[in-house]
Amino acid sequence: MSGGAQPALSQDEAFARIRLLRSPNIGPVSYAMLLQRFGSATEALGALPDLGKRGGRQYRACPADRIEREVEAVRKAGAKYLFHDQPDYPALLGQIDGAPPILIWRGDLALASKPCVAMVGARNASAAAVKLARDFAQGLSEAGFTVVSGLARGIDGAAHEGAFPTTIGVIASGIDIAYPPQHAELQERIADEGLLLAEQPPGTEPRGSHFPSRNRIIAGLAGGTLVVEAAVKSGSLITARLAGEAGREVMAIPGSPLEARSHGCNHLIREGAVLVQTPEDVSELLSTFDGESRSTFREPSPAFDFEPGGLAETDPADIAGLLTSAPVPVDEIIRQSGADAGAVHLALLELEIAGRLERHAGARVSLSL
Repeated sequence: MSGGAQPALSQDEAFARIRLLRSPNIGPVSYAMLLQRFGSATEALGALPDLGKRGGRQYRACPADRIEREVEAVRKAGAKYLFHDQPDYPALLGQIDGAPPILIWRGDLALASKPCVAMVGARNASAAAVKLARDFAQGLSEAGFTVVSGLARGIDGAAHEGAFPTTIGVIASGIDIAYPPQHAELQERIADEGLLLAEQPPGTEPRGSHFPSRNRIIAGLAGGTLVVEAAVKSGSLITARLAGEAGREVMAIPGSPLEARSHGCNHLIREGAVLVQTPEDVSELLSTFDGESRSTFREPSPAFDFEPGGLAETDPADIAGLLTSAPVPVDEIIRQSGADAGAVHLALLELEIAGRLERHAGARVSLSL
């Protein structure tokens, strides 16, 4: 998605966009495809029943009154919506696969337009690592960076505190839900003086599936992600992988091989992350970042494209016949089907709207279980 400036949204279209994104089986990728295909959320909403029927099931969009309640809750929380094509939408975030089409925010949105660095790490971090994270964050803030993290215990909290107020907190809950509860005061401080971002609607309690989505926003906002201390199976390594896949810098602070909480950082360095030991190392590395991919994790996924004018249709049942519960690249489906790429994307979209398709990282798809 692009963060470039677009004509101002009408109130009706903004409402339709929120309703479209909250409708069943609509995610960031299908949302973007529907806007490209139909030109507006209003038109896309009208097309959803037919698309779902072609996919094999009846479909109902999110009720309008539910969106009315959400809009009121956002207003009551002192927050605002940010749409993917508005001028203030963070440019780097708009470049990642599956960028959030709509964010809800409180605070100083200008912080997201400054050079950003993500800092993540263990929740049960050592005292030494917590102090190190705080010191790094302070040094990076003084060097002109906005520090982005996820408001978790341990390294995240220390990073926010060290960088305050030039910090962005990205949460896995609604904008009005404090999580973890012990960071309620810190979250409110960030919302008042820094920037607080949420993708979920107000009132949403954090679930396990929300945290990877939150992590992609953390990685997407920043030119690079720094892992301070993490075990090999830490969620922080997911953020680092997402940063690498987006072509951003991945950095890690090394630790003792005798300390299990350092094994994740040491593993990242062995796999190609940059070893850093001072805030100046991070600043020097990111000062030359221009948004061009320097990652070798994978090639960028090809963008979907609906050709202007008529589009030859492909029966979704034929495409479904090529799929199993095992994820497979969309390019492979296009090759095996022998159909036009745009037609295959449309058929996949119809299957997704019908609830029969799941999308996975790396532009892969599978049948829903």
